[in-house]
Amino acid sequence: MDLMLSESGPWIGGLLFLVVLLQLVMMLRARRLERSVGAQLGEQLDHRFAAQHRELLRDLHEGLSRQTDRIGEHARADREVLQRGLAAASVQLSRSIEALTHSVEGRLQTLAGQVNQRLDEGFRKTNDTFASVMARLATIDEAQKKIDGLTTNVVSLQELLGDKRARGAFGEVQLEALVRNMLPPDAFEFQTVLPNNTRVDCVLKLPAPTGLVAVDAKFPLENYHRMLDSELADSDRRAAQTAFRADVRRHVDAIAGKYILPGVTSDGAMMFLPAEAVFAELHAYHPEVVAYAQSRRVWIVSPTTLMAVLNTARAVLKDVETRKQIHVIQDALGKLAKDFHRFDERMNALARHIDQASKDVQDVQTSSRKISAHFQKIESARLDELEALSGPAQPPM
Repeated sequence: MDLMLSESGPWIGGLLFLVVLLQLVMMLRARRLERSVGAQLGEQLDHRFAAQHRELLRDLHEGLSRQTDRIGEHARADREVLQRGLAAASVQLSRSIEALTHSVEGRLQTLAGQVNQRLDEGFRKTNDTFASVMARLATIDEAQKKIDGLTTNVVSLQELLGDKRARGAFGEVQLEALVRNMLPPDAFEFQTVLPNNTRVDCVLKLPAPTGLVAVDAKFPLENYHRMLDSELADSDRRAAQTAFRADVRRHVDAIAGKYILPGVTSDGAMMFLPAEAVFAELHAYHPEVVAYAQSRRVWIVSPTTLMAVLNTARAVLKDVETRKQIHVIQDALGKLAKDFHRFDERMNALARHIDQASKDVQDVQTSSRKISAHFQKIESARLDELEALSGPAQPPM
């Protein structure tokens, strides 16, 4: 509406200016007529001027009415355009709201799906954790049963080790297991009878100059337990300690006298103690007993130190076998050297063939490029250039 008024404003101003100008013209004409005709015509001119004035006012009124009608029509058109724009905006807004609603609903559904998925994963992990905990509890129950069984076995082992013969059998079984696991079958022998009619628990068959090494299992346990018993009096524990040292010395003397035979066995033997605690007690608190055993060429070993000795013996046996097979290795290396020399010659020949083939390929590529150039000249119908490229024509044979 304001836009239409602003557009029709200059036209109305011009009309008013025209009206005023006509009035001035009429007034001038009236004065001239008054001067020329006189007072008699003044009344007629006034009537005529009044009539013209009324006619001009009527025309002005009609023009203003028409302009007002035009302004109303423009206003109605503007209202219709505005209403159509508002309707279109409303439709667009409705569509946008609907699309936004669908988008929000889709995202909410996606979010709900993700939440449900994570909840399902959380429940599954919780169930897995619970199942794992239950399995571990079952494992713990099983371990507890095994511990109870182990306690029973320990009690049975204590009862077993309480008997001297049983202790001896236990030491022999442990010695046999260690030796069988570390050495090849032809490198040892159990319960061997020596030339002096004595039976040794194990003999290690090592290469010269070592020869046969006797290993006897001993388990001095009674006095060991007594000297560590806190319930006994100090005098009784000191007496047990003295008896323990005497037991070890007696075992050392028996091994040195029975199992070290000049010309038959090596100049030393081993006393195997199945208990690491007894071995540690000897080396920590009774070094004089260890020194006495070494002076008698008897080496006191525990399961751990015996494994080290057996590992060294296995390395020696392997080295000896390797030396026995050194000529076979040398022959194999000689044959390998000949084969490698032939391989080198054949590789060089292959390299020469590859170089020659590469040169032939380059020559073939050059000929191919020339032939392609000929075909291109022929296709372009440039026969002159083709003849120049090929050189002068040869006379027919």
